[in-house]
Amino acid sequence: MSEAGISETKPIEVGELANRFLQACLKHEILAATAESCTGGLIIAAMTDIPGSSSMVDRGFVTYSNDAKMELLGVSPVTLDAHGAVSAETAQEMAAGALARSHAGIALAVTGIAGPDGGSPDKPVGLVWFGVATTGQRVVVEKRVFENRGRDHIRRQTVRHALEMGLKALDG
Repeated sequence: MSEAGISETKPIEVGELANRFLQACLKHEILAATAESCTGGLIIAAMTDIPGSSSMVDRGFVTYSNDAKMELLGVSPVTLDAHGAVSAETAQEMAAGALARSHAGIALAVTGIAGPDGGSPDKPVGLVWFGVATTGQRVVVEKRVFENRGRDHIRRQTVRHALEMGLKALDG
């Protein structure tokens, strides 16, 4: 209990979030895909760490470079030139591209600046754009700026938030 008398809850572990997300995929009878830049495959790794995940996971795209985003996901060079790799527009196109280029019913996409360098006043270290594409729905895009407590912290928080968004998209 905290001093205010409110019980403090421990944050849900990433493995538990991944398991909940995959159970939601199973319930909806769909596969999942990812399109990852700043996490370098950590989201799909969290999913595939779970025994039996092969019946709920289709594929993961690690698209760290702009060329990979264009070649593997169909992100427009015009989008990248106009908005950059770390933008709402790129996250939206990454999610839509992963959904279109897979057998998945949901795709989670992330693009951001994990640091320690690469940030700017407009796009600081810790900035991450998320995209979630589900069959028959518009792509949901969100922006988060995580506290710059190091590269690992930003990447872990990114994985957590992507899985939370996927759960919300499937189960509200």
